[in-house]
Amino acid sequence: MTIFAPDNATKSPLHRRLYALYELSFTVVDVTAAGLFLVGSVMFFYAALQVPAIWCFVLGSACFALSPVLRLVREFHYLAVGDFDDLARRAEQ
Repeated sequence: MTIFAPDNATKSPLHRRLYALYELSFTVVDVTAAGLFLVGSVMFFYAALQVPAIWCFVLGSACFALSPVLRLVREFHYLAVGDFDDLARRAEQ
């Protein structure tokens, strides 16, 4: 098994479940980041809200940085889980 192989997500029912959970995580993180950037952009129209706007941008940037980290963690999670079907076949031999 190699990382970032397209078929990793379908190797077993557990892999499919992990894929779905991580996709949900990516979506939540991306929507949160976009929301923070949108709110921060609107806040910049008001001088009194510039400091909170900056924090929205910082937090939104952290969310955008988290997305590829989650993809890498997912791939390592696939490796840790392994392909139990292959292991079961080897054990039977």
